[in-house]
Amino acid sequence: MNRILICTDGSAYSMEACRYGAWLAKNGNLTINLLYVSDLRQFEVPAVLDFSGSLGIQPYDGMIAQMHEIERLKSEFIRDQAMQVFEAEGLTERVSYHHETGLLVDWISKYEEQADLILLGKRGEHAQFAKEHIGSMLERVVRATDTPCLVTSRSFTPIQRLAIAFDGGESTCRALAFVAKQAPFKSLEIHLLSVAEGPLEKEAVQCLSDAKASLEAAGVHPVSPLLSGEVELAIADYVKDAKVDLLLVGAYGHSRIRELLIGSTTTELLRSCHVPVLCFR
Repeated sequence: MNRILICTDGSAYSMEACRYGAWLAKNGNLTINLLYVSDLRQFEVPAVLDFSGSLGIQPYDGMIAQMHEIERLKSEFIRDQAMQVFEAEGLTERVSYHHETGLLVDWISKYEEQADLILLGKRGEHAQFAKEHIGSMLERVVRATDTPCLVTSRSFTPIQRLAIAFDGGESTCRALAFVAKQAPFKSLEIHLLSVAEGPLEKEAVQCLSDAKASLEAAGVHPVSPLLSGEVELAIADYVKDAKVDLLLVGAYGHSRIRELLIGSTTTELLRSCHVPVLCFR
């Protein structure tokens, strides 16, 4: 891992994403791309379109120009606030700032080519109005990219313990390989988790044993409990009780039809776990 991309909107959550990015950059000698995307939809709201009809085209053009100027000033403010975080850690020379207009999910496809990890806050600039919900763009971004996404929580905590929610699938095998290769994570206390009971328990035990052996071969020595109960609750409770600082999960591995019927484990874990969640597709 050499390069990280941090998506910011100036919110409290995205500032914490910058702090996690700074922690990773210092521990792994990484470079940082910092991206702010002005949401194109704000220039197309019905109120603006109504004004264009009632006021005429010239006032409308002036209004749009003023909105663009406000966004330019907002972008500069977001850049300056974020750079204070990196300046405090002596990282400013490693950071490049980018401002685009459109939708974040559309720009990700361009910028992920220059990133080994994407960081973004769990909630955006309107977080105070939806405290139990994840950001409206977050799930779309995580679904749209094959690059691992670190979804950061409300307050930064240096990472000492991480847990991997392992189910034997391809995405969670990618999480194992990631931990085995990355210097900032190999030295941490590792918890390898699986959830199963009844007829699936024997298979889960064997799966955990194989995963533990692969990490040990890379010099990582995890604890590997087998949990029981509802997947989301069992993992969230373990994360809280074991004081885990970072959770690694496979992201949206099931079909959209299945998720419409019973919901997404990934989304529920993002909602219920109050620690950063690193998602692998």
